Amino acid sequence: MESKELTKAEEELMQYLWKIKKGFLKDIVEQFPEPKPANTTVSTFLRILVNKGFVGYTTYGKANEYYPKVTKKAYFSGRLKFLVDKFFNGSAPGFVSFFANEQMSLSELEELKAFIDKKIRDLKKNE
Repeated sequence: MESKELTKAEEELMQYLWKIKKGFLKDIVEQFPEPKPANTTVSTFLRILVNKGFVGYTTYGKANEYYPKVTKKAYFSGRLKFLVDKFFNGSAPGFVSFFANEQMSLSELEELKAFIDKKIRDLKKNE
């Protein structure tokens, strides 16, 4: 599931659904900024996301309550793995070094170092 890519519009809708956890069409449309998309547009995207396996629903009478079937973490982990594989030959250190060299401030690097140091300590404890 994680390897499936969402379009920008599908991903935006999923962001709102992940935020509210579950909701009816009107609840999801309310999450969008003005000007809000038409109900029919959101309904079409929900149907696509159901078909892709990202969204499920429970029917109450004539209304469907939608919920994510894929967690935000699982989706973005899959997308990140795809990017690392495609652009960094599967090298996580290559990916991190790219950001360390190109994108990160000193305070961000120090924060990352502290996180990595803690992760190393935790892994050594569990050996």
